[in-house]
Amino acid sequence: MDNATIIAVASIVTSGLTIGIGSIGPGIGEGMAVSSALGALAQQPDSGSVITRTLFVGLAMIESIAIYCFVVSMILLFANPFWNHMLRVAGGH
Repeated sequence: MDNATIIAVASIVTSGLTIGIGSIGPGIGEGMAVSSALGALAQQPDSGSVITRTLFVGLAMIESIAIYCFVVSMILLFANPFWNHMLRVAGGH
């Protein structure tokens, strides 16, 4: 295999792992947050608006981790900085 193929394979595998592993944690965190919020709503229905507002802010924070993993994955696939380095080395510049 040449260097371009190795970089392409490594980028694709790393991108898949980034999305796969990077979405497991936020998925579990969101499930636990919703579960806790539903338990709190069942115990204190009068505090529903405060609990719901806090839940949505927390879910947005948790979801941002998955979005960051998605962005890193897209960078590895479409704007990979290693390609430029490999092209420079291959071109002899």
